[in-house]
Amino acid sequence: MSDLLEIVAPKSARALAMMDVPVQCAMLIGGVWREAASSLPSIDPATGKTIAIIPDASAQDVDSAVSAARAAFPGWAATPPAERARILWRIADLIDANIDELAELETLDQGKPLHVGRWAEIPGAAGQFRFFAGQATAIEGRTITPSITYQPQGKQMAAWTLREPVGVVAAIVPWNSPLVLTAMKLAPALAAGCTVVLKPAEDTSVTALRLGELMMEAGVPAGVINIVTGRGAISGAALAAHPGVDKVAFTGSTTTGRAIVDASKGNLKRVTLELGGKSPVIILPDADLDLAIPGAANAIFFNGGQVCVAGSRAYVHSSVYDRVIEGLTAQAAALQLGHGLNPGTHMGPMVSARQAERVAGFVNDAQSAGASIMTGGKRLGAAGTFISPTVVANVDPDMTIVREEVFGPVLVVQRYDDLGDVVAAANDSVFGLAASIWTESLSAAHRLSREIQAGTVWINCHSMFDPSLPIGGVKQSGYGRDSGIAALDNYLDWKTVCAVI
Repeated sequence: MSDLLEIVAPKSARALAMMDVPVQCAMLIGGVWREAASSLPSIDPATGKTIAIIPDASAQDVDSAVSAARAAFPGWAATPPAERARILWRIADLIDANIDELAELETLDQGKPLHVGRWAEIPGAAGQFRFFAGQATAIEGRTITPSITYQPQGKQMAAWTLREPVGVVAAIVPWNSPLVLTAMKLAPALAAGCTVVLKPAEDTSVTALRLGELMMEAGVPAGVINIVTGRGAISGAALAAHPGVDKVAFTGSTTTGRAIVDASKGNLKRVTLELGGKSPVIILPDADLDLAIPGAANAIFFNGGQVCVAGSRAYVHSSVYDRVIEGLTAQAAALQLGHGLNPGTHMGPMVSARQAERVAGFVNDAQSAGASIMTGGKRLGAAGTFISPTVVANVDPDMTIVREEVFGPVLVVQRYDDLGDVVAAANDSVFGLAASIWTESLSAAHRLSREIQAGTVWINCHSMFDPSLPIGGVKQSGYGRDSGIAALDNYLDWKTVCAVI
């Protein structure tokens, strides 16, 4: 038990101070840092210790933030694209300059191992701002030659399109990868000329607030970025329904996504949703198992399985099933659990005791229904927030653990013989976020990548991300895309201009 809570002192003064005394945080509204009438604790999930006190924004606070964004919109939309690009690039530089601090804050607030933030997610956030800095000056309309035959005698028709920012954006992000998912919303919205009210998850708001400081330092004008923290049921709901918001960009659960769609109906605001997943990992008989076994393990155990695209359903051909299940079990058992500030930690805690209880419930229910727990499935740690990496076999396709998103380090492994059957099984889900295919056959890889219903298909890899690659889902995994050029479309409208000349 002591190994789980062994901590190496952070390097940054801010993170070190949080471990001693909770830091009092404020919201950013109209360029001013403000307190709220009430507050919430932000807790290190590994230890249960409060590290920060964040504002619990009210509907009135949300209204102030939306008003500030609305007032700032005309000026930001009119800012030359090259100037917007310069500011976005400066934000990326400041993220890089503060990368150690940001990674430590994210570890304390969310629980993830330090190396995950330091070498993957925080650089990924900087990459989002750099990529969309490049896109800010590349927003273009089109010229059109219409076939209108009833223009006045001796005149001609000219037509063209403009791309214009949609207006005020509500960006609502989850707790699993807070900073990089925030950057995925903010960077394209700001590049397009929109202003934003950001609502981070109540469990993980610390890095969003620190990013707000860096954005102000980078020269983002007052009101262009506003950050309200607090409970989703209050501030998040008020933001999603606010008539002054033109668009909601949301990443999170499918259940909350449905509520946001309902809330958007009042003024028919635009909505993009990146929601839940139950991503299949399909291992063909010719797969390179030295690549596939650790790859499939990483697909589910990275960040404790708290990843929307986590490869939580493995389909393994019968000819290699025994070797794969043995390898996956060994991979899981070898992972070292611990506090994220311990450099030997491979996997940290769940984000909260509530989430750990939920994940354990899926495992216990599956075992009661006859599934075999090959390894893991235990709650550990003084606060009960650690879940040991879990491999579940002998499952029925109709079991809850096979069909619902667990959002924890739990992999269900199923055997198959026929490729057609495995495609049908992989697609037999309300979700369609991601999938991976493991094979040495170019033909099989191409064919399956077309047949699998998912927004992203990886071949001989999983969870490979880059700011240039669109991310999003089909079916109940949402609509719209983050990252890539496609993400700009979330924040731009088309305007058609038609003239007689």
